[in-house]
Amino acid sequence: MSRRFDAIIVGAGQAGPPLAGRLTGAGRSVALVERKLFGGTCVNTGCMPTKTLVASARAAHMARRAADFGVVLTGGVGIDMARVKSRADTVIANARHGVRTWLDGMDGCTVIEGHARFEDAQTLRVGEERLTAPQIFLNVGARAAVPDMPGVHDVPYLTNTSILGLDRVPPHLLIVGGSYIGLEYAQMYRRFGARVTVVEKGPYLIGHEDEDISTTVRGILQGEGIDIRTGIADLAFERAGEGIRVTADGERIDCSHLLLAVGRVPNTGDLGLDQAGVMTDKRGYIGVDDELRTNVPGIWALGDCNGRGAFTHTSYNDFEIVAANLLDGEHRRLSERVSGYALYIDPPLGRVGIGEAAARKRGRPFLVGKRPMSRVGRAVERDETQGFMKVIIDAGTKAILGAAILGIEGDEAIHGIIDMMTVGATATQLQRTVPIHPTVSELIPTLIAEARAAGG
Repeated sequence: MSRRFDAIIVGAGQAGPPLAGRLTGAGRSVALVERKLFGGTCVNTGCMPTKTLVASARAAHMARRAADFGVVLTGGVGIDMARVKSRADTVIANARHGVRTWLDGMDGCTVIEGHARFEDAQTLRVGEERLTAPQIFLNVGARAAVPDMPGVHDVPYLTNTSILGLDRVPPHLLIVGGSYIGLEYAQMYRRFGARVTVVEKGPYLIGHEDEDISTTVRGILQGEGIDIRTGIADLAFERAGEGIRVTADGERIDCSHLLLAVGRVPNTGDLGLDQAGVMTDKRGYIGVDDELRTNVPGIWALGDCNGRGAFTHTSYNDFEIVAANLLDGEHRRLSERVSGYALYIDPPLGRVGIGEAAARKRGRPFLVGKRPMSRVGRAVERDETQGFMKVIIDAGTKAILGAAILGIEGDEAIHGIIDMMTVGATATQLQRTVPIHPTVSELIPTLIAEARAAGG
C-alpha cells in the first residue's frame, strides 16, 4: 500500500508535532510517524520525569533542613519511592497523552505508528506501507551511549531510561559519568537516602565548563555526602553476589546499582539513510546546514539527531527556524541562535555563551565580573548561599560573551542575560536596567559594574 503526502515527519519529539501543526495549518497534508513513545526524550525519559524526581528530592532535602528555618518536625524524613515514581509516571503519562491527542485531532495530519526506513530520498517504508513526500523531516532523537568497557555487558546496568523504573531506593548507586545526567541523578538519589558514588574519567566534573564551576559543583555534591572520583583511566565491571563490582584504577568498589551516564548517541543507525543518500558524521549525527537542511534536497534534520543542540529548547528552536523559512518567508539561521542551558542540581547552574577558558582562547581582552551568592540578598534570605554569578564581557565592544549563574534560581535569572545577548544589547545597556528587588537578577547590573580585566 502506498500513500502520498505533502510532507512526512519522522519522530514525535519536541520539533515534530509543532511542525506538523504549522504545516497542516498551511493546508499541507502531513504524515507523522512515531515508532515508540509520543513526546520524545523530554516527555518520556528526560526533562519532565527527571525534574519531577528532582522536585521530590528537594522536598526531602528541605524537610531535613526545616529546623534551620525555625520549623519543627518530629521524627525523621521518610521516602516512599513507589509514590515518588508514581508521581513521575503520572506526569509522563499526562504529557504523552497530550501530545498524542493534539496530533490525533490535527486536521490534515495522519499519525502512523511504526518504524520508518528510507527506500529512496522521497520514500519511507513503515511496515507494509510506503509513504512518499517531496519534503521529509527527521526528528528521531538520541539515546544513552553504552561504551564497550570491560565487563559492562556482563552486569545489569541502568541508563537514564531504565532508572526511571526503580520503585525503591538503591542501597548504593554508582554512576559512571560526571556530567549533566549523572550529577542530577547523583544528588537526587543521595537526597532519597542512597549511598552514591560518581566515577568520572576526566580530570574534573562537567569538563567543558570553567574549572571554578566544576570545583564549586563538586563541593556542593560532596557536602551532601556524595563520593566523587575523577581522573579514572580504567574501569571494569563484574558481578559480585547480588551486586556489581566496579574496578576503578585498581580500586574495587561494590555497589547495588550501576548507572551509565556517559553521553548520547543519535537514533540514526536504522533509518536507511544510505538509501536516501543522507550523510552523517562518524558518530552518526546527520549533517545539516545553517537552515537544518541535509545534503539531500527535500530532507531536513531537527533536534538531537543533528548534533547541533542536545536540549528540548534547541529542538523546538529547530522547528521554529524551519517553519519560519518554509512558511513565513523568513531567512532564519542556526548560527544566529544564542542558546542557554542549565544543570539541574540544587542549586542549579544556568549558562549562556562562552566561559573564561574559551574567552582566553579568543586572544582578545575581556572583562570578568564575579560575585558569590553569599552576597546576593535573595540567597541570604533563603539561606541558600552556595555558588556564584559570573559574566564575561568583551573589553572593547562591551558585548556580552557569556555568563554563569550557579546558585539559587540561576536557571531563571540567566534568562535576563540570554535575552540581552539575543537582541545584541551590550553589557553597558544591561547595566543600566532597573531590576526588581529582592531577586537574584537584581545583582546582574552590579556584576557588570564590578567586571575587571582578565587578560586576553
